[in-house]
Order: sequence, then C-alpha cells, then structure tokens
Amino acid sequence: MDATPFEQLASLDRRIHDPARLAILTALSACERADFLFLLRITGLTKGNLSSHLSKLEEAGLVEIEKRFVEKKTQTLVRLSDAGRQSIEGYWQEMEQIRESAARWPSQNLVPVPS
Repeated sequence: MDATPFEQLASLDRRIHDPARLAILTALSACERADFLFLLRITGLTKGNLSSHLSKLEEAGLVEIEKRFVEKKTQTLVRLSDAGRQSIEGYWQEMEQIRESAARWPSQNLVPVPS
C-alpha cells in the first residue's frame, strides 16, 4: 500500500525540511554563493542560529563554507554543494508530488473529527 500524503510529509528529510534550513537552501539555490550577512538578513535568523544551521548543513555535505579576509574583516561565503543542489531540487519535486497527491486524496478516507 502506498503511503498517504500525510505519511510522506512526516518522512521528509529533516536536514532540509526544517524551516530555517529550507530558507537557507532555497536562497542558495537561487545564486552561485551568498555571504553570511546576506543570509542573516533574508532568513531573519540570529547570528548564532544561522551559524548553527550552516554547520549542520556543512556536516551533511549540503553546503560548502569559505572564510576569507576582506580589508582585515572576516567574510564567510556559502554555496550549495552539488549534493546540496540535487537535494533541494529533489525536495521541491517531492513536495510537488505530495501536494498533487493530497489534492487527489479522497475525502472519504479521512476520519472526521467529532464536533
């Protein structure tokens, strides 16, 4: 028996499906690379949260992080790895399949909640 769309949602890759990491990966999928401050602004995360999520994504092999100095200041650049680009593209394809499956889901299979 095929998994329901709801079971499919529950089995999504948490490394990507986490809202903060999804925002980071989605932003990076739209560009070649981004610096830490740009990601900080567009995600609305704190420096500590962004740093923590980037570390987890790097450990998972989804992003590559480069640190360099520009005018004696540290600049952190982040880009999707090839595996990261494939993972985020696969994630959005899976989400579209789940959305389509949920739209076709027969309402008689759902158990109504008593009022």
